[in-house]
Amino acid sequence: MSDSAARDRDVAETESALAHPEVAPDRSAAYGDHPDQVIDFYAPRDGRTGAPLVVLLHGGAWRTPYDRAHVSPFADFLARRGFAVASVEYRRGGDDIPQQRGGENTRPSGADPVAGRWPETFDDVAAAMDAMPVLAARELPGADVRRIVVTGHSAGGHLALWAAARHVLPEGSPWRLPAPPPLRGAVALAPIADFTVAAELGVCGGAVAQLLGTGADFEGRAAQSDPGVLLPTGIATAIVQGVEDIVVPQAVSEAYVDAAARAGEMVGLTLLGGVGHFPLIDPAADACAVVAEEITQLAW
Repeated sequence: MSDSAARDRDVAETESALAHPEVAPDRSAAYGDHPDQVIDFYAPRDGRTGAPLVVLLHGGAWRTPYDRAHVSPFADFLARRGFAVASVEYRRGGDDIPQQRGGENTRPSGADPVAGRWPETFDDVAAAMDAMPVLAARELPGADVRRIVVTGHSAGGHLALWAAARHVLPEGSPWRLPAPPPLRGAVALAPIADFTVAAELGVCGGAVAQLLGTGADFEGRAAQSDPGVLLPTGIATAIVQGVEDIVVPQAVSEAYVDAAARAGEMVGLTLLGGVGHFPLIDPAADACAVVAEEITQLAW
């Protein structure tokens, strides 16, 4: 496919995914004091009890303009498939957030907002995951909090993999868990799964370098946040990736799968031909049904 055709496909797929009306949650709950520390809950649409809980982490390159609203149709899609869903908001980077490079915001004029907040983005995901069993049991009493699958798209896919790997974080990390998290598995959708490869490819306008900084900052922070080095996890993990994805290319997922294999762990990789970045969370796309099936395989 030519570069022009690939860009046209990406535009069409993005427009389709973002054309769905926002779906209001059944309940919302705060897991902290900041306005972004909130979780939206969607009950299974068939009214079943004992439904597995899908924790959903949205993408958007860890940048402020992209919040959980754009994945609310996907959350509703999963709820209509019989899942209980918890869609997590977290603090992200924006024009007003200086990166930790001498205290200066080095974002070029007219470029995308900076990506992520260090350490707040990770503080929030860790806090949300730790609070999840109690909040979900309260807000969705029909959910089975013993069967939790974490999923996420793009940057949210990175956060899903990271949430499943907190027990293998370096000693002394504030987010490290003493034991594996209580997850049935993780399903990452076109994830920014390997920071070295993603940075080399300039994924999402250099988002990885903005999140981590450069030089010693990059190395030190990557050790605590790069799924590609936080292996093996012992958590059942699957990746769904569009072959035609020009936002987070297939090579990023493949690098993670290869790193897992070297660590003695098998990660499932489902490659979807003729699919780009956004159909994975587009309820109107066939790819979305594939994602639901991958979650079902781990949840049940």
